[in-house]
Amino acid sequence: MLEIDNLHAFYGKSHILHGVAFKVAPGEIVALLGRNGSGRSTTAKAIMGLVDTEGSIVWKGQRISGRKPFEVAHLGIGYVPESRDIFPKLTVQQNLLLGLKSGHKNPRWSFDDMYSMFPRLKEREHTEAGVLSGGEQQMLTLCRTLMGDPELIIIDEPTEGLAPKIVEQVAAFLQTLKAKRVSVLLIEQKLTIALQISDRALVMGHGSIVFDDTPAALQENRYIRREWLEV
Repeated sequence: MLEIDNLHAFYGKSHILHGVAFKVAPGEIVALLGRNGSGRSTTAKAIMGLVDTEGSIVWKGQRISGRKPFEVAHLGIGYVPESRDIFPKLTVQQNLLLGLKSGHKNPRWSFDDMYSMFPRLKEREHTEAGVLSGGEQQMLTLCRTLMGDPELIIIDEPTEGLAPKIVEQVAAFLQTLKAKRVSVLLIEQKLTIALQISDRALVMGHGSIVFDDTPAALQENRYIRREWLEV
């Protein structure tokens, strides 16, 4: 479904990604792990066309390298940035409406689905998003992206800074995506959650993929965990 090969990314003259290569199959959840500064978020931005890149990004057989972010989104790739980026002056419901693709028929997801996964959003349906708590804003961003009915969703640090109860709800949300066969590229610091729900684990270090195998194999590989994950 998504195939990345020899991907390089740059911020101006800074060379951040160095030949990144991996695949995400239909319905697969892939955890992208690594320390801060390893290149995980840059990889997400590179796929979405938000940074300068060299190399190959192929989506469903079509090369998308160099496409604009809105073009990538319309092709069926959703993106939940770490910064959340809600529209603060719009209500919860209006934010969700903005996630809908124009002209898209028979979407898999509805408002009721969103409110079922996160009942708190239903309670805040007509509240401006800017006054929501951090956890509520994360719920809203996840749901707004899902309303666009992506086949692949890239999620950057969805549990960062959230209370344990909200973390549990986000984990359940990810399990729902898995059950619905939505592919996920999950960037996550909490190793336990990432390994519990993922089919495959990638580890990044210094802008390259240094490990690509099953979560069980990562659990057993003390060298990789020590060198590239543990603080």
